[in-house]
Amino acid sequence: GLCQPVWRFQVSSALKEGHVTATELCQRCLALIKSTRFLNAYITVAEETALKQAEESEKRYKRGQPLGVLDGIPIAVKDNFNTAGIETTCASNMLKGYISPYNATVVQKLLDQGAVLLGKTNLDEFAMGSGSTDGVFGPVRNPWSYSRQYKEKSVSKSHSEDEESNWVITGGSSGGSAAAVSSFTCFAALGSDTGGSTRNPAAHCGVVGLKPTYGLISRHGLIPLVNSMDVPGILTRCVDDAAVVLGSLAGHDPKDSTTIQDNFKPFELPSLPDVSKLSIGIPKEYHAPGLSSEILALWSKAADLFKNAGAKVIEVSLPHTRYSIVCYHVLCTAEVASNMARFDGLEYGHRSDMNKSTESMYAATRREGFNDVVRGRILSGNYFLLKQNYENYFIKAQKVRRLIANDFLKVFGSGVDILLTPTTLSDAVPYREFIKEDNRTRSAQDDILTQAANMAGLPAINVPTALSERGLPVGLQFIGRSFQEKQLLTVAKWFEKQVKFPMIQLEEVKRHNHDVFQHQKSASLS
Repeated sequence: GLCQPVWRFQVSSALKEGHVTATELCQRCLALIKSTRFLNAYITVAEETALKQAEESEKRYKRGQPLGVLDGIPIAVKDNFNTAGIETTCASNMLKGYISPYNATVVQKLLDQGAVLLGKTNLDEFAMGSGSTDGVFGPVRNPWSYSRQYKEKSVSKSHSEDEESNWVITGGSSGGSAAAVSSFTCFAALGSDTGGSTRNPAAHCGVVGLKPTYGLISRHGLIPLVNSMDVPGILTRCVDDAAVVLGSLAGHDPKDSTTIQDNFKPFELPSLPDVSKLSIGIPKEYHAPGLSSEILALWSKAADLFKNAGAKVIEVSLPHTRYSIVCYHVLCTAEVASNMARFDGLEYGHRSDMNKSTESMYAATRREGFNDVVRGRILSGNYFLLKQNYENYFIKAQKVRRLIANDFLKVFGSGVDILLTPTTLSDAVPYREFIKEDNRTRSAQDDILTQAANMAGLPAINVPTALSERGLPVGLQFIGRSFQEKQLLTVAKWFEKQVKFPMIQLEEVKRHNHDVFQHQKSASLS
């Protein structure tokens, strides 16, 4: 069939019914990670601890006492979440070799539910970027570069050297997590989302990427980029799985004062979602310069799907959207400057051998530890925070941020339930093209459709929609009201059912893949 066959549902029922053991599942995923090494999706593979966790899970299943649906499920975590006993690098020289003494709350919660942590995934250094090309461990390759769908559409079939240079990026900054889910090496992965870093790679890799409402999931142990916008993100192969992972992560955390106080009730999505009573808003400002005609056509087609299902579809306006990127640049760099002050070479991470003075040691440590992108953002941020600039930049940007958030409140206040927009301006570009422009230009273009949801703290999700003319994934984005994840995911699930996004056909790992997932096709949905 067309739908992704490897759902977490199927696999958790296969585990329950004993069609497959947690250890077998873990070994298969580890073998797949090895055979897809060339994607560079993982920075660290925690083979030993993963197999131990799988073994424990297996014992629980044998006793008939699994901890829940995530027990024994292989997952991956972006390398900017702290993991006790496993290196956390943020893809930076600054933290190479750093092992955190504690787990991030989200990691702890997944482990408490019996999930098996396969490893840490690649990213742009300190999550600053939109390509997953700027970390010290090199760029991540989009698995779709090696899919039959893309290869059949690629013009230069004959040249083998082109094969090498034709691969496309994953998007970023959570590209490793998106590639890991998309290439079947894990069933769910954590990313982070500050300006679109989970939704952007999800769109380019053809997976579901959920950025929850700010404050719904704890940030404790996520190495901060912009405290007031960062949210842990969830990457899965289908919407139902995202709902399950959200259910196990959401809720108050005493270690993060910005999390909600109320208890979160995990929900199951209706099996036959209905959208006929809903009002879907189409924000006209998202028809942004640079939006490809292909994506524009898909966006209109999606709106028609809702219309035909009886939903009200109305054009709405979010007038301050166009200031979002400049505003984000000021707020993001200012918070980055403040957050990066902790990397001084004294307590943890890289320390330079320059020892003329403490000052020179600080400076040298930061020069050696950070790449240009990170240093550039620190410099801009400190400039915006200078006493003489503070009012003109930082305070003004805060006011614009409020106006952006108010735009959304107005639209949702007028009776609109969900906004439908593109996630990215185009499908994934070849790496060669991507690196012609600098990180800042790229990020500014690539965040344009995702960023405002972070400014306003709203929940948003990328749903894989179709393949482009080049045989690459294209996604659309749904933005919901604050803390209305259930409604957002219900609509996303309905849409996912309508579009029947095709499954990736990975040539390189085909032989392998066939055996790995054979048994799961027969395992029914639980």
